[in-house]
Amino acid sequence: MEKKQYYKGILYIILSAFCFAIMSLCIRLSGDLPSIQKSFFRNFVAAIFAAILLAKSRTTWLCRRENLGYMLLRAGFGTAGILCNYYAVDHLLLADASMLNKLSPFFAVIFSVFWLRESIDIKRILLIAGAFLGSLLVIKPTGSNLNLFPAMIGMLGGMAAGAAYTMVRKLGLRGEKGERIVFFFSAFSCVVTLPFLLFQFHPMSARQVGILLLAGMAAAGGQFSITAAYCHAPAREISIYDYSQIIFAALLGFFVFGQMPDLLSFAGYGVICAAAAGMFFLGREKR
Repeated sequence: MEKKQYYKGILYIILSAFCFAIMSLCIRLSGDLPSIQKSFFRNFVAAIFAAILLAKSRTTWLCRRENLGYMLLRAGFGTAGILCNYYAVDHLLLADASMLNKLSPFFAVIFSVFWLRESIDIKRILLIAGAFLGSLLVIKPTGSNLNLFPAMIGMLGGMAAGAAYTMVRKLGLRGEKGERIVFFFSAFSCVVTLPFLLFQFHPMSARQVGILLLAGMAAAGGQFSITAAYCHAPAREISIYDYSQIIFAALLGFFVFGQMPDLLSFAGYGVICAAAAGMFFLGREKR
């Protein structure tokens, strides 16, 4: 049963990577709209999907009282992660923004040590340090780099996402269903962003509305998939497969926008993916 759960986690995380790559493409295609407005539409669609699934399974929408704090942390970190990621997608190459967001599994491992009491050894610490060094090659922290600010925002988005996924794992261990976790997060994000949307709403064309609805559907698929992935297996054992999103994003960025990352970015991708591979093999060794 443990091996079956493990393979399910792998399948779900690859599916989520593809869905999130499509979502990022749609966010970029939607044009010059505020990140908060894009976030609202993304989470509104996800909330509808989650509500339908909850109603279909006749599952209560309310979480257990003892899990409310973890639900709020998951929703808060998740909302911050989305806003940061959308800002990065709008201002960086699609592959760069995706790679910075993919620092989330490393942050998830770090947060798991403190919040889930999962152990970490010196080898994993060195691999995490290597991943951050690789991220510097993508961020390129120099005064002349015009993309420095959005790159830093992108990395903060990865940190917030890592914290959110740690809470997903915690909630999964405490018996919360994936549909309820997604619904709570999506509804929370809509409520938080709604006031900003009302005061800073930008008119949209029919094309933009359609693209944002497609982004919301892709995000819903990604959210359900990654929630299922982390509920089935620990982050340290399946996180390497999440990096398939970089391949999807790079291909989409090249064929749709003609984007080509520079050599430093490719070097950073290599370092981070190597660190992720190291994490994966350490997990297999422990198993």
